[in-house]
Amino acid sequence: MQESTGAALSAPHTPDDDTPAPASRSGVLRWYVLAALAALILDQASKVWALGALTDGRSLPLIGDVLSLRLIRNSGAAFSIGDETTWLMTLVAVAVTAAILWATPRIGSSRWALSLGLVLGGSLGNLYDRFFREPGPLRGHVIDFIDYGGLFVGNVADIAIVAGAVLLIWLVFANIGIDGTRPQHAAGAHEDAVDDRNDQEETP
Repeated sequence: MQESTGAALSAPHTPDDDTPAPASRSGVLRWYVLAALAALILDQASKVWALGALTDGRSLPLIGDVLSLRLIRNSGAAFSIGDETTWLMTLVAVAVTAAILWATPRIGSSRWALSLGLVLGGSLGNLYDRFFREPGPLRGHVIDFIDYGGLFVGNVADIAIVAGAVLLIWLVFANIGIDGTRPQHAAGAHEDAVDDRNDQEETP
């Protein structure tokens, strides 16, 4: 009895022991929904303010020539890139939104939830403009008003999308799966195979 207990207590360490446990489902969904709603609400609220406070083309400096507020109506992509491609940008945004919603049931990490929630909220914010602002559905112009030194003009939705994308890239490079675990089974199996091969070579 004691021998089996001792064997259990001295079980070898495996790579799976370092794998973080996935976050609770309710906690993950909370981060996901809060991030998406925050991005969407802040984006639309800031656009309503910009439409009422800024005159088209007038620039309001914030940080010298680096950052200012200037209202434009963008028919292209994020940060006023790609004019005259409104319908294409709308379809891309719809595809991104659909992909995130499809992946939602697989999210098991609060960091993945935050990342995808920000991208989802930002995409929905700009999609709202595409569908409900002039000149019409699928052709609506996105409201941009944050001028980055004349390089491009964006909005809060763009900031949320970029922030979420940067976090997503970091998660991928950190080898953190969408379910919150670090896939190590393949590495562990490879190490075991190498050890077995070495043992066989050392055996006379």
